[in-house]
Amino acid sequence: MERDEALRLAEQVAAGEVSPEELARRLQTASVSNLGYARVDNDRGMRTGTSEVIYGEGKTAEQIAGILGAMREAGQERVLITRLDPGKAEAVRALLPPDRAAVLDVRPSARLGILGGMKPVDGVGTVLVACAGTSDLPVAEEADLTAEFLGNEVELLYDVGVAGIHRLLSQVDVVSRARVIIAVAGMEGALASVVAGLASCPVIAVPTSVGYGASFGGVTALLAMLNSCASGISVVNIDNGFGAAFQASIINHLR
Repeated sequence: MERDEALRLAEQVAAGEVSPEELARRLQTASVSNLGYARVDNDRGMRTGTSEVIYGEGKTAEQIAGILGAMREAGQERVLITRLDPGKAEAVRALLPPDRAAVLDVRPSARLGILGGMKPVDGVGTVLVACAGTSDLPVAEEADLTAEFLGNEVELLYDVGVAGIHRLLSQVDVVSRARVIIAVAGMEGALASVVAGLASCPVIAVPTSVGYGASFGGVTALLAMLNSCASGISVVNIDNGFGAAFQASIINHLR
């Protein structure tokens, strides 16, 4: 259960809408659900404000469905599954109870699964995701949807790479309004430096594995971003749209 969900439940008790016994039952869950193949951290939402996220790659559909069941039993209303390919998503949906299967929202291009819908927006400002090229979109969409899931207002600028820099410069007003920017780019990874030179907010750079041989699967973009001369840039791992969105969400919730 996330912290805001616990607070909302306490408010319902105060209003007489939920019994104190129900509050105690919901809060007295085991801190860890041991499934044999996974130890689900039920207290993470209370400790950190964001409950555990399921990384789907490398897990079977049965394992994902089992973890989902444990998380829902522990009171987590919304669950995010990353790196979930469409075939495995359909297998997971088939293993869920009918009511939950119906609300598993699968986003194939971003390789995400969302159970229980998006969190209401409670961030301070806007998270802007700037995507260099169309080939970078899957990573950008992972960042976009993850940030939205975490309660942020998100705006996505697509195909604004430096090969046609006028496309980005025409959106300077959007860049200037953002509270935090996620710059997603492969090839030479220059977008993050250009964006950071235009923006007054933190910029999180995401190198992607897009590019020809000398891009080395995103290593060239990663090193370029790490060596940027623009101030205020932090860099996450190659193709890690989720990690960038999580960091952006933390920044956007600081008041």
